[in-house]
Amino acid sequence: MLARLVRLAPLLRLSPGITCGLLCLVCLALASSNLVDAAGLLAGLQALFGAPDAGMDALVLHFSWWPRLMMSLLAGGGLALAGVLMQQVLRNPLAAPTTLGVASGANLALMATTLMAPGLLVVGREWVALLGGGLAMALVFALAWRRGLAPVVVVLGGLVVNLYLGALSIVLLLFHQQELKGLLIWGAGSLAQNDWGGVAFLAPRLALGALTAWLLLRPMAVLELDDASARSLGVSLRNLRLAGLGLAVFLTGCVVSVVGVIGFIGLAAPNIVRLAGARRLGPRLLWSTLLGALLLATTDQLLQRYSGQVSGLVPTGAVTATLGAPLLIWLIPRLKLRGDQPPAGATAPAGRHHAPLRLAGGLAIALASVTVLALLVGQTAGGWSWQSPADWDVLQWRLPRVLASAGCGVMLALAGTLIQRVTANPMASPEVLGISGGSAIALILAIFLLPSPDNLTLVGVGTLGAMASLAVLIIFNGRSGLLPERLLLTGVAITAAFDGVRATVLAGGDPRAQQVIAWLSGSTYYVDLTSGLVVLGLALLLALASSPLARWLDILPLGAATSRALGIDLNRSRLLLLLLVALLTATATLVVGPLSFVGLLAPHLARLLGFLRAGMHLLGSALTGALLMVLADWVGRQLLFPQEIPAGIVASLLGGAYFMWGLRRL
Repeated sequence: MLARLVRLAPLLRLSPGITCGLLCLVCLALASSNLVDAAGLLAGLQALFGAPDAGMDALVLHFSWWPRLMMSLLAGGGLALAGVLMQQVLRNPLAAPTTLGVASGANLALMATTLMAPGLLVVGREWVALLGGGLAMALVFALAWRRGLAPVVVVLGGLVVNLYLGALSIVLLLFHQQELKGLLIWGAGSLAQNDWGGVAFLAPRLALGALTAWLLLRPMAVLELDDASARSLGVSLRNLRLAGLGLAVFLTGCVVSVVGVIGFIGLAAPNIVRLAGARRLGPRLLWSTLLGALLLATTDQLLQRYSGQVSGLVPTGAVTATLGAPLLIWLIPRLKLRGDQPPAGATAPAGRHHAPLRLAGGLAIALASVTVLALLVGQTAGGWSWQSPADWDVLQWRLPRVLASAGCGVMLALAGTLIQRVTANPMASPEVLGISGGSAIALILAIFLLPSPDNLTLVGVGTLGAMASLAVLIIFNGRSGLLPERLLLTGVAITAAFDGVRATVLAGGDPRAQQVIAWLSGSTYYVDLTSGLVVLGLALLLALASSPLARWLDILPLGAATSRALGIDLNRSRLLLLLLVALLTATATLVVGPLSFVGLLAPHLARLLGFLRAGMHLLGSALTGALLMVLADWVGRQLLFPQEIPAGIVASLLGGAYFMWGLRRL
């Protein structure tokens, strides 16, 4: 729906007022229809002012339906206003509370405070959310500052910060499932209300934010000029940007503290209004706020209309995130990327090792040593201990996890190496490009829709999901020559859709959601010996299948013309390589979840060690990936014993930190 509105507005040359008017009519029609179904239109209107002694239907409407409608209008308007401020300050059409990590930071801060210092929530939960969102945005700015806050780098920084904070949220959720169980629906963006308290809390704060934005209107309009012109007018750009961004973070924190994370309203409304013809800041602030309110209210009314009795369990924020992903994909080709190319030598320098086979042997010895460590050394009820190799009672629990970790590390590392060489993009990986996210969406749907799917079925479904993500990447980026920046931004959109599906599933109350949580975190706890052997066997088989393709991988990064001159069929070679990437990603994602970052980290480490030629790069990446995952699984089991941090989470925290470091060096 959001993408259609964006597409239709410029084609029909609708003014922002007409666009808002039409959407208002749709929202009124849906709301009236829902009221008629609930208790009748007249009774529903009377319930807005209903007395405490009214009937049950009137009480439900008065204390639940009407507050929910008002909350959707307030939250949508507040997020849209925050989005306009961010886009104005950063001169970035992709800036929004969700794409910059502000919403995720506020959500994590509220979760952590709920567990560790609930008394602070009484003082003011909006200030807790403000602190979390502000720190997340500061981290994004630190990553992109050296590149002048270029749009692509800012959005990529927001992506990795979102994933990183999401991994930390999963850690809290795993260890405190009972305490945070009620926050699953709220954290995914639930508009469900039980009284008017939330509306009374949010309305005056948003009114204060809107008044402040109006006072800043004339100074912030100067930001449409370049920095030199703005300074010549005597404007303090630093103070003005801090004021604008501080206000945007405050508005986002207030909304998140009441309804959780609502995805993409802050991105959609300002861009729709801009495409509809609003160019100056004043009209954009006005019409974006109104359109954001109507977008969220209309989406929520549609959700109530077609989801029936479970509408309270389907988070509206997750739905808007899923609907907003096509919008982001549609906006990417319209984003100007001038000046966003990495400077020469931006990637980490590395020289070819003089004896790569000897180096690979050293990595194999290191992998064998770590494997012995993971099998024989660990904590028990009596403290640290060394297990005898003959003690099968302990080894039968550790061996499957080690085998599965090593196999998944090999497959993710190979997938990352293949995708980096095919796209000539050192920041690419199955996780960052959304391939893991597409596979995860397919696997989640299979778990919930298919009756008792076996592992072979899940691998097939996951491969189809990964192939669908690859198809999206190729369709929307093929004509531009698979530009690295556009590929990465398309991956951001696919990951956003995955986040929406994940949030909807986890908030639904289905008992299988606990299995999904464990799987998303990358835990190898449920792997048995047979599964471990199968995973490792598949990894070795696919590694052998990838080795004959090394010649293609050496030549493809040289460009299309050179590749054709050397007799390579580009379409066939890329299709075969991407199919192998999809199979590797789906099989590994089935075991360790979608967010391990090993597919990014292992190829980089292998290159830094000196594995430059494609064949040796594949071998070095495979050994490094297995080493990383086995070590991550062992560290996760020991760090908080007797509790454990899943291997996928440990790897994602390490890989996310490396991604931030690499982005900071651009």
